[in-house]
Amino acid sequence: MKALISTVAGGPETLTLTELPTPTPRAGEVRIATQACGINFFDTLVIQDLYQARPPRPFAPGMDVAGIVEAVGSGVTGVHVGARVAAPLSMFGGLAEQAVAAAANCLALPDNLPFDHAAGMLTTYTTSHHALHDRGQLQPGETLLVLGAASGVGLAAVELGKAAGARVIAAASSQEKVALAVNCGADAGVIYPAGPFDRARSKQLADEFKSACGPEGAHVILDAVGGAYSEPALRAIAVGGRFLVVGFPAGIPQLPLNLPLLKSCQIVGVFWGAAIGRDPNLLQATWRALMHLHERGSLRPYISEHYPLQQGGLALSQLAGRRAKGKIVVMTGA
Repeated sequence: MKALISTVAGGPETLTLTELPTPTPRAGEVRIATQACGINFFDTLVIQDLYQARPPRPFAPGMDVAGIVEAVGSGVTGVHVGARVAAPLSMFGGLAEQAVAAAANCLALPDNLPFDHAAGMLTTYTTSHHALHDRGQLQPGETLLVLGAASGVGLAAVELGKAAGARVIAAASSQEKVALAVNCGADAGVIYPAGPFDRARSKQLADEFKSACGPEGAHVILDAVGGAYSEPALRAIAVGGRFLVVGFPAGIPQLPLNLPLLKSCQIVGVFWGAAIGRDPNLLQATWRALMHLHERGSLRPYISEHYPLQQGGLALSQLAGRRAKGKIVVMTGA
């Protein structure tokens, strides 16, 4: 099979297209003829050895795949050869024509869900659903502020927030990105400046968030950006609100802890990978909830760009440079 592999630590330009042996599924595993791989910010870190876990080289980055099951290992039940599935892999292996996944992680695809949409939904929609519902307890009629609203996780949060009956405020770095989020269902938007910025600009941004969210503030804030943007957003939170920490491509923020005290609010960590590790049933339950919303027409994954396997490095470059909107998917089918 062909695979785009990392042999040395470095940026996307260090990846090389290589022929590798066809993998053999072990007990409890299946082999998938992959058709699509969704790219995540995590993938740009792991190839540089900047993530907390480092897979042994050589490896193919990418963990969100969709395709057709072509072989099953011993003891596998409930997944059959020929099934259309999506599956989160164990950190890596997705940028390849074939991949091995745990049978328990295989998620059934309805016939009307294309492979590229399924691969694009895996980490983004499951993370946002877990954040908003399991961790944030978002309720109908509440106001949701989404930072990084044009990212994969951000757009998923916009759609899921609207499906939950919330008023959604989309915050992003350009008018184009805010317009995209509004087109995906957000009620209003805020354009934030490129950071870092001084104290006066931080206060101004907090005021802009407050104005957009309304007099009560944001009942739930989903922060997939971090850096200098977290504190202004936290200053716009409602009394008793929930601030969801999802990621920090702009850097790890330093938040003044007097703000949670004054607002009686919660700062809540969201670690989807650890959550499904603790609860084996959570992945399947979350996917069923997403498929129900998809069947209702509430979810319309936005795939901004497709790349062939040999150009997978370009896909990672777009994400690493924070130029991506929605999801970028690499088409891996032979």
